[in-house]
Amino acid sequence: MMVKPMNLRNIAIIAHVDHGKTTLVDKLLRFAGYFRHNQTVVERVMDSNDLERERGITILSKNTSIMYGDTRINIVDTPGHADFGGEVERIMRMVDGVLLLVDAFEGSMPQTRFVLRKALEEGLKPIVVINKIDRPGSRPIEVVDDILDLFIDLGADEEQLDFPVVYASAKGGYAKLSLDDEAVDMKPLLDMIIVQIPAPQGDTEGSLQMMISSIDYDNYVGRIGVGKISRGVLSKGMEAVLCNPSGKEKRVKINTLYTFEGLKKMEIIEAGAGEIVAVSGIEEITIGDTICSPGCIDAVPFVDIDEPTISMNFIINNSPMAGLEGSYITSRHVRDRLQRELLSNVSLRVEELSPDCFKVSGRGELHLSILMESMRREGYEFAVTRPEVILKTIHGVVNEPVERVFIEVPEEYAGTVIEGLGRRKGELLSMTNGIGSSSKLEFIIPARGLIGYRSEFLTDTKGNGVINHCFESYQPFKGDIPIRNRGSLVASESGTTVAYGLYNAQERGTLFVDAGVSVYAGMIVGENARPQDITVNVCKKKQLTNTRASGSDEALRLTPPLNMTLERCLEFINDDELLEVTPQSLRLRKMILEKTERERAAKKKDQAS
Repeated sequence: MMVKPMNLRNIAIIAHVDHGKTTLVDKLLRFAGYFRHNQTVVERVMDSNDLERERGITILSKNTSIMYGDTRINIVDTPGHADFGGEVERIMRMVDGVLLLVDAFEGSMPQTRFVLRKALEEGLKPIVVINKIDRPGSRPIEVVDDILDLFIDLGADEEQLDFPVVYASAKGGYAKLSLDDEAVDMKPLLDMIIVQIPAPQGDTEGSLQMMISSIDYDNYVGRIGVGKISRGVLSKGMEAVLCNPSGKEKRVKINTLYTFEGLKKMEIIEAGAGEIVAVSGIEEITIGDTICSPGCIDAVPFVDIDEPTISMNFIINNSPMAGLEGSYITSRHVRDRLQRELLSNVSLRVEELSPDCFKVSGRGELHLSILMESMRREGYEFAVTRPEVILKTIHGVVNEPVERVFIEVPEEYAGTVIEGLGRRKGELLSMTNGIGSSSKLEFIIPARGLIGYRSEFLTDTKGNGVINHCFESYQPFKGDIPIRNRGSLVASESGTTVAYGLYNAQERGTLFVDAGVSVYAGMIVGENARPQDITVNVCKKKQLTNTRASGSDEALRLTPPLNMTLERCLEFINDDELLEVTPQSLRLRKMILEKTERERAAKKKDQAS
C-alpha cells in the first residue's frame, strides 16, 4: 500500500564519530517493536560489514525505517568520520530533516561543524539531540550554548536558529524534552520528529522523477539503486528512462521495487512521491542517475561533493614475493576493482597513469586505507606509494589543502604538541582550559603536516591525547615541511629471519619483523634510530664451532617487534619506499631493491637538487 506523504518523515542522523548515532538507531528499532523483548541483538546492528564492526565506526550510509503510529519514519544512518564525508553529502537530498547528535561531554567537534554546514546549505530542518547525558562529567546545558554559537558561526537563518533540543541516552534507551523529566523511553524523540520534521514535498500526480543517492548490491538481483521519489509514482514492472545531467539516456524496466522496514527490504508494488525506495534490475545504474518517465526526461543535478585532498599511486606488485599470496594480481584485476569502487564511492577519483599504475585520490588517509583493507580481504595484491596532498593553482598561485585540528591533551603535554605541530607549519588559533587539568588546542595546519603525525602525537602525549581534524579550505602553499627524521633498516639479502641476525640489528633501532619471517633484499625490516638508511643482515646465522666459551651460548633476548598496522605503514613510508599489500601480509620495501642502484639514484637526486 502506498503511504501518503503526510504520513512520511525522512531524516538523517548526523554527528561526529563515536557520538552514538548507530546506537540510537538500535534503540529506535527496538522501541518500534522490530526486535522481540527477549531477542539477542548484536550492538550497532546497522554497522553490518566486518570493517565497521572491527573499527567501531560507520563507513557507509545505510537506510532503515520504523512505523510510529500511522507514520513511517525513514532513517539514514551516516558515518561520523571526516574522511567519509562523501557518504553524508550524497544523502542530503534524500531527507527533509536531520537529527544532529552531540555528545553531552565532548560537545561540538570538527565533524559536527562539517555535517551541520552541509545540512544547513540544503535547507534541512535540524533537531539537536544531546546524547550521553548519563555519562559522568556531562555538561548538556553548556553544550547547547556551544551548538547555538556553531549555528550562528555557520550563518543559520532565524528559523534554523530556533532549533528544538532533545536530551537522550542512546545506550540507556531513553529521551526527554527537559533534564528534569523522568527517563522512560524514546517516545519524546519520535514525537518531536513527527511535529518538527516536515513531511516530504512531492507531486504524486506528476511525471516520475527519482534521483539515485546510494547503491546496494545483492548476489541474486545484482545492483540495487536507492533514492527518494521526488515526483510521480514508481511501479514494479514499469518502463522508465535512466538519465543524468551529462547526457546519459537509457530505456530500462523496473524489475523489483522495495521499501525499507526495520533491517529488511520489503517488496512492494508501487510507491509515490516522498518515499525512499530501492529498485533492482538496472545493471547500469549509478549514484547521481535519475529515473524518469519516458515522456518527461528531466535529470536532477547531483549534490556537489567536495573534491579529494590526498592521493596515492596503486602499483602492480613486482617484488620478489609477488603472486605468492594474492588471487588477483594483474593490472586488469586492479583496474576493474577500482572502477567498481567508483560506482558507489562518490568522493573517490581514479586516474590511470600507466598500464601498471593508478592514481587514486580520496578525502584522507583513512578513506584510502579502508579501500586498501577491503581489497586485500577480497584477495587483491598490489603496492602503494606514500600519500601526497593534491595541489591546486588558483589565480596563478599554488594552493594546498589545509585542515582545522582540534586537540585535547593533559596540560603537561601541551607545549610538546605545540612545538611538534609548529615544525609542521601548524598555526595555533586558540588554547583554552578543557575538562579537569586538560588543555584544548585549535590549529590550522597543511594536510601535508598531518601525514605521519598521529603516531608521533601518541608518543608525545603517552597515549593520553585526543586529536580530531577536518578539511578547512585551500590556502597558498606553506613551504617545505620536514618529513620523517629517521631512516630505515633495510634487509641486505633474501631468506628467513633468524634470532642471531635480528639481535644484532635491533641495536640499530626498532624492528618490524620477528624470527622466522621470509624477507628479501631491499625489504624494510625496521626503523633506524638515526636519519640515514642502514643495510642489515637479519638472516645471518651464528657460526658453529666446537669451541665453547663461558656465557657465549646464553639465549638471545629479542625485543618484540613493532606491530605495523596498515595506517601505521602509510604514516611510515618515505618518498622512495612502497607498501606491499597482500591478503596475508603488509611489507615495507624500497622502490629500488638493489643497494648500489639505490645509492646511485640517491647521489643523482642530491646533485640535481
